[in-house]
Amino acid sequence: MQKSKNDIWVGLFVAIGLIAILFLALKSANLLSLNWRTAYRVSALFDNIGGLKKQAAVKSAGVVVGRVEDIRFDDKSYQAQVIISLDDRYVFPKDSSLKILTSGLLGEQYIGIDAGADDKMLAKGDRIQATQSAVVLENLISQFLYNKAADVPAAK
Repeated sequence: MQKSKNDIWVGLFVAIGLIAILFLALKSANLLSLNWRTAYRVSALFDNIGGLKKQAAVKSAGVVVGRVEDIRFDDKSYQAQVIISLDDRYVFPKDSSLKILTSGLLGEQYIGIDAGADDKMLAKGDRIQATQSAVVLENLISQFLYNKAADVPAAK
């Protein structure tokens, strides 16, 4: 009887350990978001979202104020439609602008909100008009090389 009681405790300990490892893995990969606060959704259209992913942070002044909830392709405007879930305790003017930023030189991408000055505040279902697309490093390098090649005089 003593041996089976120890087996149960060891099995329970191993199961709790596996659940904790799974929880940490999902949390560190940004695939698990435990948030019991209420939020409101807004959307925005971007020409290029770069490497932006679902559950990416939405920050204002360095503080996480929401998350990217969904990313879709809008076949009418041929742009990426980003659905953002903002925490109810943070309100922003309707003329606020969004831009896709990168943490560090090659870090993950997130959305930054610059607050506007309008008297009316964003509400559920609103669309933010002022957006700035992601800076794609490959495009910058190719543009630099193209400009350098154009500066070289043609050989006669």
